Amino acid sequence: MKEPIIVFKDFGFRYKTQKNPTLHDINLEIYPGQKILILGASGSGKSTLCNCINGLIPFSFEGEITGSCTVNGQETKNSSIFRLSNTVGTVLQDSDAQFVGLTVGEDVAFVMENDMMPRREMFPFIDKNLGMVGMRDFVSHVPFQLSGGQKQKVAIAGVFGNDVNVLIFDEPLAALDPQMGMTAVELIDDLARDEDRTVIVVEHRLEDMLYRSVDRVILMTDGTITADVTPDELLKSDLLQKGGIREPLYITAMKYAGCTLEGNRNLCDLQALEFTPENERKLKTFFTEERETVTENHNEPVISFENVSFSYDGITNVVEDISFEVKRGERIAIIGKNGAGKSTAAKLLTGIIRPSSGTIKVKGKDTSSMSVKEIGEIVGYVMQDPNTMLVKDIIKDEVGLALTLRKAPEKTIEEKVRVALETCGLYRMRNWPVDSISYGQKKRVTVASMMALEPDILVLDEPTAGQDFRSYTDIMNFVNILNREYGKTILFITHDMHLAIENTDRAIVFADGKVIDTNKVFSVLSNEETIRRANLKQTSLYTLAMKLGLDPEQTIRHFIEYERTVKQGE
Repeated sequence: MKEPIIVFKDFGFRYKTQKNPTLHDINLEIYPGQKILILGASGSGKSTLCNCINGLIPFSFEGEITGSCTVNGQETKNSSIFRLSNTVGTVLQDSDAQFVGLTVGEDVAFVMENDMMPRREMFPFIDKNLGMVGMRDFVSHVPFQLSGGQKQKVAIAGVFGNDVNVLIFDEPLAALDPQMGMTAVELIDDLARDEDRTVIVVEHRLEDMLYRSVDRVILMTDGTITADVTPDELLKSDLLQKGGIREPLYITAMKYAGCTLEGNRNLCDLQALEFTPENERKLKTFFTEERETVTENHNEPVISFENVSFSYDGITNVVEDISFEVKRGERIAIIGKNGAGKSTAAKLLTGIIRPSSGTIKVKGKDTSSMSVKEIGEIVGYVMQDPNTMLVKDIIKDEVGLALTLRKAPEKTIEEKVRVALETCGLYRMRNWPVDSISYGQKKRVTVASMMALEPDILVLDEPTAGQDFRSYTDIMNFVNILNREYGKTILFITHDMHLAIENTDRAIVFADGKVIDTNKVFSVLSNEETIRRANLKQTSLYTLAMKLGLDPEQTIRHFIEYERTVKQGE
């Protein structure tokens, strides 16, 4: 058997600025050729563990190390980032922190330039790597001006040029549309097929990662490893619930149907899964039972887009002739491929940018006659990249900033900030500097800032990106209370099909700057043409329905209606 390439022995790490260690009692061996998935709630130490492997700890993030961590036989604390980079390549969660080139092509070429590859030899590799992630046409674009999903693709393309023994991907799917997420999983799997290359993935989206096989799953809790198991062992246990990880939709459906998880072969691979006869019978019964249908929303429209077009450069329309309505109290999923115009539509709604043609109305009033401030009194917008919204140094001051600017009473500010921070799991960190927290935690700060305002219409751009299941659940529960009890209208711009299925009533689907479908979520996610055009993917519920010989649309509808009944009863 090969010698392990990564070895942690009685390892611990405490950041210089913190009192308690972030990692402790880490004992782990990872071997060449293995594909490892690291799971855990936010703050469990996943990214810190990876930063100990690639040398960011202790050379960029200072702190106290105990025990031993070796990579390719060298003790990391006695090495350097440069020497470790010859063995370890990393795709960071925050793409902006990784870019070094002035153009996409320059950024992908960075590793090759460091290897002093002749310029003419670089071009075929740049073209190939960008083609693999669907970004060949963006070679001359500035990385920082791309959408979140496009940035992620460029970061992945950049690491392909790095011929290293260990590849680390930190939340690689966070900003990618569903189809591109599948492509990224395939690309990562292809890289892992090299018997001498080790691939380590930190990711919350377990169902998406199981689209391709994984050798081991390492579950982290409170800075230590609590499980090191196969995917099948993980799904059959209660480790996901204890670790705060969202289980695949088909596993949830099996539990709703009263199935036992033991006795089914290939549980982690839905395509190859073999149900016991009893479980197959229970599933078919569950999905064909009559249920109370979701009531229709007959309220008046609060958002109206009428033949709206917009161009950033005055030449090419980013959104073209789009029309749709959103009724008061609706929960809408705005979905579609990266760069399709979803975030642009949100900026048009909030008045940050104005349409080239067409009309936008909010609560019946044409926004062309309203200032951004006036629109902001009605529409709250949480942007995709939290770094573009954060302006204060301390978390509680950031969350209360808009209320302070609106001259709200101090006691009102304190109470609303407290509720928002508690909901987003940030109250204990209220006095922390904003710069000291992770990208995912910054995302929660921006959500809390907007929640504190309680606007009539709330637009959340990728609210679950980089969030663990507990944080996701807390945020969704609060948003759903705002919707159910206070009649707030909620728009989610999202690639998260779990969110769309579990927390929205209807989807507005974008593709290539146009709205191509507006329908119930279960209809959209069972429409093969819509899925293809919008770069969506068939969820595991669709695959499960096909496997059982059932109608996918009715299967997804039954799941949604049953789950809604369960949640309302809690």
